[in-house]
Amino acid sequence: MTDVVIITEAAAFQIKDMMKEQEEENAYLRVAVNGGGCSGLSYGMGFEHEISEDDNVLEQHGLTFLVKKEDAPILNGTTIDYKQSLMGGGFTIDNPNAIAACGCGSSFRTATKAGTPEEC
Repeated sequence: MTDVVIITEAAAFQIKDMMKEQEEENAYLRVAVNGGGCSGLSYGMGFEHEISEDDNVLEQHGLTFLVKKEDAPILNGTTIDYKQSLMGGGFTIDNPNAIAACGCGSSFRTATKAGTPEEC
């Protein structure tokens, strides 16, 4: 299976650093799609301790992360990166399936999944 989501080395380093700070070194990173946001869907990332049979388990740069099988088609080809600038740092998400986005790229929709848009 090809990787549904690509996590860059910079993003993996930042995530592992956050896991250490929050004492979550034994956790997995969950990458998810949730309903909501001004375009209908939004990205979610968090730490989780259980792997479900509905999960794709991926590993890149020493980081193990989970993507629900139902979210895989929506996230297929997505790259998660971490950029540092003079204004601070933050994660960037580049999803080639998104046909509309708002909220600095944190909310989106695809041609096949509109989600549940909310007022901004």
